[in-house]
Amino acid sequence: MTASPAGKPAGGRERAAQVRTLFSEIAHRYDVLNHVLSLNIDRRWRRRAVAALGWERAPGGSYLDACAGTLDLALELAARPGFRGRVAAADFALPMLVRGLPKIGRAPVAPVCGDAQRLPFAGESFAGATVGFGVRNLSNLRAGFEELHRVLRPDGRLVILEFAVPPGRLLRAAYMAYFNHVLPLVGRLVSGHPWAYAYLPASVRGFPAPEELADMLRRAGFAEAVWFPVSGGIAAIHVAEKTRRPGAAPRPGR
Repeated sequence: MTASPAGKPAGGRERAAQVRTLFSEIAHRYDVLNHVLSLNIDRRWRRRAVAALGWERAPGGSYLDACAGTLDLALELAARPGFRGRVAAADFALPMLVRGLPKIGRAPVAPVCGDAQRLPFAGESFAGATVGFGVRNLSNLRAGFEELHRVLRPDGRLVILEFAVPPGRLLRAAYMAYFNHVLPLVGRLVSGHPWAYAYLPASVRGFPAPEELADMLRRAGFAEAVWFPVSGGIAAIHVAEKTRRPGAAPRPGR
């Protein structure tokens, strides 16, 4: 499957097939490129995302990492001192999950091949959920947000780590120059994939701004949705919470 000559993301079912194909084909180089192209700053972003999850409220709970890729974010949570729960790591690109399997060791992480827009879990299954650099690739954002809302238990928290466009003029100009020229070239040379790293900047350019994404989370049912920039706005961390049902008693962590 190929992208358009400009690397623009497709839409609907074609978009979903495109994304699955893309990440399946670059899985063998994904981790190396992630760390090299982000100058390793992606590790710090993941630590901050896990810190925002508030897992300490239910340290023995069940958690979901959707669009889990090669499992880095799921493992970041599972490695927190005091964490006694389990993490279901779901992704619909099986080669990405397979690539992450050797990292698991004895960590309480269970990979699941599943689509974030049709999660294979019962409602109210998780004390919290994360998505790292994944919602940008969903063919239907609202469907994905509604699914994440469905599988969270009342008072559950969702944390999304995603790329953004920096607001500052100078940083934005440098960022876009890197994203539009350096990243596609290096990504193509290292991965050997003809269009994967042209898709990435195109997907960021066409993605809703953080304020709009927060509004979409609220429309999907989350009562609270806030965000804060990281690294000057190169990325953003969104934190949304599901409201407890009226009159429902608190439930212990699982």
